[in-house]
Amino acid sequence: MPGARRTAIGLMSGTSMDGIDVAVIETDGETVFARGAASTTPYTDDVRNALLAVARDPARAEHEALADLSAAVTDLNAAAVRRLLHEAGLAPEAIDVVGMHGQTVLHRPERRFTRQLGDGARLAATLGIPCVNDFRSADVAAGGQGAPFAPLYHAALAKDLPRPLAVLNLGGVGNVTVIEDGAITAFDTGPASAMIDDWVQRHTGARYDEDGRIAASGIVVRDRLDALMANPYFDAPPPKSLDRNDFPMAAVDGLSLADGAATLAAFTVASVAASRRHFAAAPGRWLVTGGGRHNGTLMSGLRRALGVPVDPVEAVGWDGDALEAQAFAFLAVRSLDRLPLSLPSTTGVPRPMTGGVLHRPLTRAA
Repeated sequence: MPGARRTAIGLMSGTSMDGIDVAVIETDGETVFARGAASTTPYTDDVRNALLAVARDPARAEHEALADLSAAVTDLNAAAVRRLLHEAGLAPEAIDVVGMHGQTVLHRPERRFTRQLGDGARLAATLGIPCVNDFRSADVAAGGQGAPFAPLYHAALAKDLPRPLAVLNLGGVGNVTVIEDGAITAFDTGPASAMIDDWVQRHTGARYDEDGRIAASGIVVRDRLDALMANPYFDAPPPKSLDRNDFPMAAVDGLSLADGAATLAAFTVASVAASRRHFAAAPGRWLVTGGGRHNGTLMSGLRRALGVPVDPVEAVGWDGDALEAQAFAFLAVRSLDRLPLSLPSTTGVPRPMTGGVLHRPLTRAA
């Protein structure tokens, strides 16, 4: 049962670790009535480098307090919200709730562990607006994968589109939502942009391969690609999810910059194509969100591999730069009303599961 109509802000920092997406929507947790302003605030180099260092060191990610880094992430989230409010001409008191995903630094659902940096109480106090964070922990504690978490929002947006439909998010890790009549299936497909980004940054210092130009100039090294695709993850049935660093970069060591980028791009495409073996029905169309939709090499590869229309989500009027942030605004409203955030068919949780932790400021913004 939907609750009251609310204005919510969502904050999302993906596994690509490139920055913070922030977006406003109006929703009752079932229907999306309006999608408002959105923006992206890049991480500062020092915060991004610190986050990458933690994510590459599982012992630190799990056991260190990381209070200073969590505070820095929170304060950048607060600054992103304030900037959006200012640019959109919105007063803080017009916002009912903020949903902050935080930054994932370690995801190990098989051990019932996931960690996102970001302090909900600090954000609520700073903004003077109620904040919901820690969306994934309840799902993981109950035996779910804790990911992906946007499928219910994808389904809400796609309610009038032809089915079966696939919504593919190409962030740092890839995940897919398959929407059929009366059913939603979702899982992580494999790598998306993170491995390519890391490879390019290691060799050039750039954060990513713009439009996939480096990959387009290289040659796919087939035996390296075959070795990557031999990972048992691709045959495992869903529900399933991944950590940013689950696939070894050593698989492309020794290749040239261009050939390594080409091989890693082909790995992303092949892993998406392999995901189809787990669908009950073949989607007639794929809509692509996340930064990977700007990579021409990935998009052309997907069109060849999938053999059906593959379009950026803008083709149906969605905003791919804001979609994940919008999803956490939507989930924050659902959390307030104790509606499910995840389902057995999206994360493998035993039953539809609500979640999130609400933090109220001592003084409401005025």
